[in-house]
Amino acid sequence: MSFTEEYRKKLITPEKGASMVKSGDWVDFGWTTATPVAFDKALAARYEELSDVKIRGGILLWMPEFAKVPDADRHFSWNSWHMSGIERKLISMGIGYYAPIRYSELPRYYHDHVENDLAVIQTSPMDKFGYFNFGPNASHLAEMCKKSRAVIVEVNKNMPRCLGGFSEGVHISDVDFIIEGDNPPIGILGGGGEPTEVDKAVAKTIVEEIPNGACLQLGIGGMPNAVGKMIAESDLKDLGVHTEMYVDGFVDIAKAGKITGAKKNIDRGRQVYAFGAGTEKLYEYLDNNPQCMSAPVDYTNDIRTVSAIDNFISINNAVDIDLFGQVNAETAGTKQISGAGGQLDFVLGAYLSKGGKSFICLSSTFTDKAGNIKSRIVPTLANGSVVTDTRANVQYVVTEYGKVCLKGLTTWERAEALISVAHPDFRDELIREAEKLKIWRRSCHQNAAAF
Repeated sequence: MSFTEEYRKKLITPEKGASMVKSGDWVDFGWTTATPVAFDKALAARYEELSDVKIRGGILLWMPEFAKVPDADRHFSWNSWHMSGIERKLISMGIGYYAPIRYSELPRYYHDHVENDLAVIQTSPMDKFGYFNFGPNASHLAEMCKKSRAVIVEVNKNMPRCLGGFSEGVHISDVDFIIEGDNPPIGILGGGGEPTEVDKAVAKTIVEEIPNGACLQLGIGGMPNAVGKMIAESDLKDLGVHTEMYVDGFVDIAKAGKITGAKKNIDRGRQVYAFGAGTEKLYEYLDNNPQCMSAPVDYTNDIRTVSAIDNFISINNAVDIDLFGQVNAETAGTKQISGAGGQLDFVLGAYLSKGGKSFICLSSTFTDKAGNIKSRIVPTLANGSVVTDTRANVQYVVTEYGKVCLKGLTTWERAEALISVAHPDFRDELIREAEKLKIWRRSCHQNAAAF
């Protein structure tokens, strides 16, 4: 049987696909742009017949239809590997929940621990060799398909075909059913708008630390994007990319001629990533681009892979950090606002890299809903806040007031260093709290101007 004949044999309607779901099932929607559209709509239409359908995925880019039905929490739940703004809304609706992960381990979770009844994912159309490409979502999808009772692909002509080397697609022989949807536009993830003056100040401090030939990992958000923009405008050259998430900033750097990958120890000349999400320019750049390599996350985020690359530069955001050096990058107290992702993997891997550096960047303050200005450098993390990066693992912390390296410092040295990059309006208060915690000792070498 030819691939074309097999395709026709497996082709079904979205309604037929949704009819396979039973109450109590686990249904996996994949990841970001791989989230199905036509199937989701057909499943939502069956809500009155279903209860306790547990849907799994991550980083939703639009509100799914199943969440819009009456009394949605009685019929469906969303179980997320990583949170977006949409998922924060689902939590507030009582339908969403977070699954804590170490992202590099996610394929193994499917192999060893996760039960899944049905996998339904958006892919690019089948190629002449019978493969459906995952688009910018290699991540964990190959292992997810292997573990599922049945696999349904929802083809979308707008899905970029992202080249890799392994596990970037699924063959028709491993697909049970095929849905042809309406080819909606690929989901957009904004880059956080134009960088603020604070973002620019942080970016400037970090870019000064990046050598020619460095290999970059950028997280999502205003500050990493500001770093990307500044790198694109810099004199840096022969940069490489090895990252968890491919973001718009990399496109800007590449189009400015700064990325060659010529100095990479492994995957020389390739920009390696586990998934990508951003604006249309990102998807257009990734489509059939042989310079870019879509790969599973247990390769991209593996500390052994990261540490093997010389001059690895890791740049990530944080919500807040306490005077002991504990970084919270995912919650506001007990409220889940993001996820662990692979931040710790890159913090560890970058430090082990020859010439590598890991940067945790954050603004010194934020304004709460009541209009009050609060410090992001705090005496201790709020009750319920999650420690994303332990105090022993953090290397550089950067705010608009400068950078400090925490490696090798005692508790009082850490407090002193972190207070020196806190907002000046909060430094006296932080000193008083550090004294209460018995971790304050003013160094005779401390630059008094910092206080």
